Amino acid sequence: MSSKIRNKWFGCASIGVLISGLAGSNLPRKWAWRRFTKSQLALTMAVSLLHNCVVPVALAGEATTDQSGQKSPMVTTQPDVVPDIARYLNDPAKESKLPPKVLTKLLQERIKYVFVIFNENHSFDNEYGTFPGVNGLYSDGRTPRSADKTPGFTQTYTDANGMTVTVQPFRIGTEQNASVIDSVDHSHTGLANKIHVVNNQPQMDQFASDEYTRFASKGGAANVAEGKQFARLVMSHIDCDTIPFFWKWASRFTIFDNIFATEDTPSTPNAVAMIAGQSGETQWVKHGSAGQSYTVGSHTGTTQGPPIVNDPQPFYGSQFDTTTDNKQPAGTNESYADTNIASNLTFASLPLTFQGRDIQTVLSGNKNPSFDLPDIQQDIPFIQQVGTKPVNWRWYQEGYNLEPTDTNGVASHNAYVTHHNGAQYFGYVANTPEISKNLRGLNDFFTDTASNSLPKGGVFYIRGGYTNQQGLKPAITNPNTPADEIAAINAAKAGDDDHPGYSDRQLSEGMAARVINAIASNPKLWQQSAIIITYDESDGFYDHVPPRILSYGPNGLPLSRGIRVPLILISPYARTHAVSHAEGDHNSVIETINTIFGLPALASLPDEAQALAAGNSPEFNKFGPPGFEQKYLGPRDINSPITDSLLSGFDPKRLLGISPPLPASFAKIPDSVVNTLPHYGGQGCRALGITPEDQRQGIVNNIPQGFNPLPSTYPAANP
Repeated sequence: MSSKIRNKWFGCASIGVLISGLAGSNLPRKWAWRRFTKSQLALTMAVSLLHNCVVPVALAGEATTDQSGQKSPMVTTQPDVVPDIARYLNDPAKESKLPPKVLTKLLQERIKYVFVIFNENHSFDNEYGTFPGVNGLYSDGRTPRSADKTPGFTQTYTDANGMTVTVQPFRIGTEQNASVIDSVDHSHTGLANKIHVVNNQPQMDQFASDEYTRFASKGGAANVAEGKQFARLVMSHIDCDTIPFFWKWASRFTIFDNIFATEDTPSTPNAVAMIAGQSGETQWVKHGSAGQSYTVGSHTGTTQGPPIVNDPQPFYGSQFDTTTDNKQPAGTNESYADTNIASNLTFASLPLTFQGRDIQTVLSGNKNPSFDLPDIQQDIPFIQQVGTKPVNWRWYQEGYNLEPTDTNGVASHNAYVTHHNGAQYFGYVANTPEISKNLRGLNDFFTDTASNSLPKGGVFYIRGGYTNQQGLKPAITNPNTPADEIAAINAAKAGDDDHPGYSDRQLSEGMAARVINAIASNPKLWQQSAIIITYDESDGFYDHVPPRILSYGPNGLPLSRGIRVPLILISPYARTHAVSHAEGDHNSVIETINTIFGLPALASLPDEAQALAAGNSPEFNKFGPPGFEQKYLGPRDINSPITDSLLSGFDPKRLLGISPPLPASFAKIPDSVVNTLPHYGGQGCRALGITPEDQRQGIVNNIPQGFNPLPSTYPAANP
């Protein structure tokens, strides 16, 4: 190379060394954004100089590559910047990007609390398909996209009269009381039908057909009418008039538009995947998929073996669990049929790596090691040897214990959706008192934050349930709604975890607002927090983005990935008004937690790594199409082209102290607004100053005549 280029290269290398050295120093936790220490100033100058180097350097979050191999910017700015956002906006296209080690060090200095608000059952397009700047129903986020270029946009089915019926996406809002709808088909087989994999490529074109067929195939006019309505409902979507709080946070912080459900299954497997990156694939590889048979009293049955693909109840707390001390609760509104119990899960998860250097001491208190610990025998000494500091954690879920909605001081568990508690499925969690003490009720979260009783730093999961603790009734936005329909809605939709089967969307965003307000009202928490709002799975609502098919299960159906789901990152150090296109699933959340707390990846643990290797063999490859290789039968929380972390959602300038942290007021929503339904009088888009993409393009919204968003809850409206 020429001397000029050589000098430039060595200059860049020296700057890189300077950055690495500064990143390894003990940077102060609290930086006043206008005042710099010498090391901060040097780091800032070094990064700025590095940005001007002509020689490429491995930087974090520069670009993403889609399934077709096309590269595009990892992060883009949303359009239509309003004044209260403009003053905090940093253009990602003009930033000095940080080397990964520097970014990691800064995050570890800044972020001490990760909160995961874990909601239920909505696809990305169903809630954000018209959000400006994202890959949605009518645009790729930068330019409009026609229907013929959008997978599955036009769907057809053959009705009972032999006629071909066409359904396309349409928006529902105030007139349809869009915050309350019925749940669509999200069974494992139903989801496989909907995404319709051909040559390992999802076509995304059988959503309407699946919905119509599952009812109309039963015969009779009522079933045909119900199938017709569900075929429409599955293609519907909403906007900021219906969920204004969620859209507000998405606009003020960072929304991710390329995150998928880990498993192409209903809720339980993805609740497990949120903390394990899988639903039991490594356990399947080691022991097969058969369940275990039990007879306890009058109950006889065989558990559902791994990988979990349905919604069975956790073993601990079930009728087959014979423990008496510290027994786990069972939701009173849950199905505990003898055929609906999961096998005890024994593979690694975050609650295992959270134990760090204390793992052997903690697990010595497990009450049945031969039953609960067989598949982590190599992982335990490995984690002990890594020697990381233990990470505090809690799983707060409504109804787990005594809640304000209970009477007489007795925990009823009426609000508890047991099959949503991913942590309870693991024997080493449920049956180890030192670990199971971290499973708590929803109100415990608010009590802990109000009394400053949260542990000093850690990871905290928050889930709603079958009811809401404010005693609020679902939002009714159409004043002409018949009284009997309102009564049906009030009886069926008072939950707050966003599951359309029993929840109201505005009660659900209200619960999220209560959580965020509790964090943002505590300066110490807010200044050191990252809040993730995401979902377990799609409920089976239409989404146009085909997921990568990474694995097939023992039934030969696609196992991973599932349909795209929403994810929003909120933090004082988050980008504002940004869209990250990083690709991933619940493993992305795990990978982010690993980075912030310095944990070993689950995929790197010896038991999991061995199972991942063993899964790519003829014994398991046979479940996929010819030539398919099962490379992902287990966690994948190691950064790769197919699974990225959420780090692209953090703003380098805010982390460096060049730009001010986002204030807590940016995230808070007044209690008076939270508790007044409908939110913003059903005019959320106007209140927020957001113009949805379909309206930006002047697209005519064609709601099918006679559409009923409650075909099961209020069948009287089915024509």
